[in-house]
Amino acid sequence: MAGLFISFEGIDGVGKSTQADLLEQYLVEKGRNVQRTLEPGGTDLGQEIRHMLLHRKGVVSARAEALLYAADRAQHVATKVRPALDAGTDVITDRYLDSSVAYQGAGRELAADEIRRISLFAVEGLLPDLTVLLDLDAAYARARRKTTGVAPDRLEREKVEFFEAVRQGFLELASAEPERFFVVDASQTVEQMQAQIRARIESLLG
Repeated sequence: MAGLFISFEGIDGVGKSTQADLLEQYLVEKGRNVQRTLEPGGTDLGQEIRHMLLHRKGVVSARAEALLYAADRAQHVATKVRPALDAGTDVITDRYLDSSVAYQGAGRELAADEIRRISLFAVEGLLPDLTVLLDLDAAYARARRKTTGVAPDRLEREKVEFFEAVRQGFLELASAEPERFFVVDASQTVEQMQAQIRARIESLLG
């Protein structure tokens, strides 16, 4: 039996990593094998692409950005995600193709349908069983990011209007695929969010 494929999405600062870590812990405690990963950078090649995307000096064009993310995702799925799923391991990823559609589609104002087609080509059509979208006002999320003390990367330095456009892009995706997306209000406590996520996971596990 194939493993469960779960992605976490949302703008920067909503708490994706924290919720993904807690869900991993929960599934492991239930006796399941879990592969925790992220995009970009979930593979050795992906780490090099991540550096180019987030830390390289100079301009990266919107289309180049979209294609680099797709290249990272193709390597990620081919060498890490799909082999784990085929072996019966659950995979939890911090970001997947919906990030590209929202960030490069809504945020960079490229055609969202083109970004989605590129992404689906990269992953040979593989979609998550569940996509958890942590939704939060962009200004609030930015304020949260500032409290971490970590220097912002190239994307995180974008204006709040950019992130609000991305947020709306995510919400449109969730509205179009309600059977796959589970939208969680990220203004709640960590514990409240995790309880809702675990309840949704239980409905998938049967």
